[in-house]
Amino acid sequence: MLSRPRRNRVNNSLRSLIKENELTINDLIAPLFIVDGKDELIPVDSMPGQFRYSIDLLVEKVKTLSSLGIKCVSLFPALDDSLKDPNGSESLNPDGLFQRAIKEVKNACPEMLVMTDVALDPYSSDGHDGIVNPDTGEILNDQTLDVLANMAINQANAGADIIGPSDMMDGRVAFIRKALDESNHRNVGIMSYTAKYCSAFYGPFRDALDSAPKSGDKKTYQMDFANTREAIRETKLDEAEGADILMVKPGLPYLDVVKTMRENTTLPIAVYNVSGEYAMVKAADEKGWVDGEAVMMEMLTSFKRAGADMILTYFSEEAARLLQK
Repeated sequence: MLSRPRRNRVNNSLRSLIKENELTINDLIAPLFIVDGKDELIPVDSMPGQFRYSIDLLVEKVKTLSSLGIKCVSLFPALDDSLKDPNGSESLNPDGLFQRAIKEVKNACPEMLVMTDVALDPYSSDGHDGIVNPDTGEILNDQTLDVLANMAINQANAGADIIGPSDMMDGRVAFIRKALDESNHRNVGIMSYTAKYCSAFYGPFRDALDSAPKSGDKKTYQMDFANTREAIRETKLDEAEGADILMVKPGLPYLDVVKTMRENTTLPIAVYNVSGEYAMVKAADEKGWVDGEAVMMEMLTSFKRAGADMILTYFSEEAARLLQK
């Protein structure tokens, strides 16, 4: 007898009935860039449709996202070079741009979850995620942990719901968890950048924040893109250290890593659909080479198919509007 799998594809109703994975608005987390000032809406040239927002316009954007059903935003500060130093001191300023942005967003939109970024690169004159030894160029792991922990406390004090350590220093999840608990922030979660790869897909993001390394690269702390088993080790460590959610970054070239991590943990898994992935789709769509909207939905659904529970994506607003239809 001839097997006929096509019977299950004969019409949209039947295809919908047996669909294995489905993207929803609840899956989306919107990354947003912040600058100081007022009425500032600065385009990110390498990310069409993305902007750096002053806090007043950031609040309006968050309200729009909330009205579309998006439940979480992830904030990133773009600081003036005059505020950067080798130790990332501005990250600990309770009245700094980032802390003020968190407070304003939570005051204006209390139901919106605010996720933050914990790493030195937006604040560092060296452009690295950790403190750099000026003599050797080594990224100093243990000295960085104190700064990261105090940064996390500072962000939690401002009202952050989820702390996102993206630095890839060893032991930072346990260090931050202990610091948060001891400062009476036991309910503040940690979404760890568990498998963050040293990737060429971050270029437009670094344009947006002017956070590229001033010398060297990030290969001594971010993961080698050739490795998968290493992600299992990082998964087990972050889980044991107290992470609440694990993340894979980038997304599209690492679907196998998402699947491997899904098979090795019961914790929720996030995937970061990064700036380079976004920019490529936008550029190809602009050229008329692909249907950008269709590619967007196919790509975002692939993260769900691989096992992700949530997706940080610059497509969040666009996808939410399409899903609302």
